[in-house]
Amino acid sequence: HLVLEGVAPERNLLLTFTRRAALEMTRRAGRIVAEAHRSVRLPWSGTFHSVANRLIRRHCAAVGLTESFSVLDRGDAADLMDVVRHELGFSKTEKRFPRKDTCVAIYSHRVNTQGSLEATLREAFPWCEEWEAELKRLFAAYVERKLANQALDYDDLLLYWHAMMEDAALAKEIGERFDHVLVDEYQDTNTLQAEILARLRPDGKGLTVVGDDAQAIYSFRAATVDNILSFEKRFGAQVVTLEENYRSSQAVLDAANALMREASRQYRKDLRSMKSEGPKPRY
Repeated sequence: HLVLEGVAPERNLLLTFTRRAALEMTRRAGRIVAEAHRSVRLPWSGTFHSVANRLIRRHCAAVGLTESFSVLDRGDAADLMDVVRHELGFSKTEKRFPRKDTCVAIYSHRVNTQGSLEATLREAFPWCEEWEAELKRLFAAYVERKLANQALDYDDLLLYWHAMMEDAALAKEIGERFDHVLVDEYQDTNTLQAEILARLRPDGKGLTVVGDDAQAIYSFRAATVDNILSFEKRFGAQVVTLEENYRSSQAVLDAANALMREASRQYRKDLRSMKSEGPKPRY
């Protein structure tokens, strides 16, 4: 709609949570414009992480990186964490120290929630609380090794984008690149992503998000439903409730509506189906 109304495609920033969702979002938007107008390329459409990667490369000097910095995938990050873990002697403790994948998960959770290590361990990894001091040393050494290698992991992409947005002049420059910022699956965003958006659009102008507070299932990845529940008040937003459902029968939606009514915090909605009544769900 924005492109068809005359907004230049490169002035729209489209963001979502997973690579698969990003591909589908970009494909659908491109198809709709092509059907009504012409083929179009949406250069700024992707995951938060892919867009962060591009913006950091454009402004790498501001965050102490060279343009050729590398990005570690989850497996590479775990392997590097394991190397540092072994060098510090934590792989040979009498009582088993958390494994590399757990260490990466703890590090990731702390980065994305912007909380303390103590809070991360207490709330998400209580079985690792006894290793707080050692994990603090491990993570410090891990960060130093990444910097020495000019390497970022996936979580650093958000962290560095967030750091760039703390510079008022740089945040203004990046924000002015776009007229509209559109975010899908907003219920799956974490604290870091919400703060990035707030700095891109401090007054909320040109910011549109789509999401469902009843479908927030990624808390184990540090996503927080508070982002969508507080969005209206934080940005003075208009809420448009999408209640027509094209997938489920009304009998399924009746059960879902009954369950959702029990939530103490929510955007009120009453889902209605485009399909026939259908059989009642069975438990």
